[in-house]
Amino acid sequence: MATIEELAERVERLLLRHQELQRTHALTLEQLAGVNAERDSLRSRLAAARQRVEALLDRLPASEPVAEAGPETGKTAE
Repeated sequence: MATIEELAERVERLLLRHQELQRTHALTLEQLAGVNAERDSLRSRLAAARQRVEALLDRLPASEPVAEAGPETGKTAE
């Protein structure tokens, strides 16, 4: 059977491990918050870029597709 001293040592080790896990958990939560903020920022930038591309596409004139030069048209590609 374990003595009181051995039990006390085990309890101390468990308390230290618990404190270590609490610190690790807090750091992980901070990292998660940073990653989430970065993700949100990237999503916002992506949405803004999409809007700019769509605006540029809307400004393009509607035209007929351009045929490629080749043997069918009688022109040679250089």
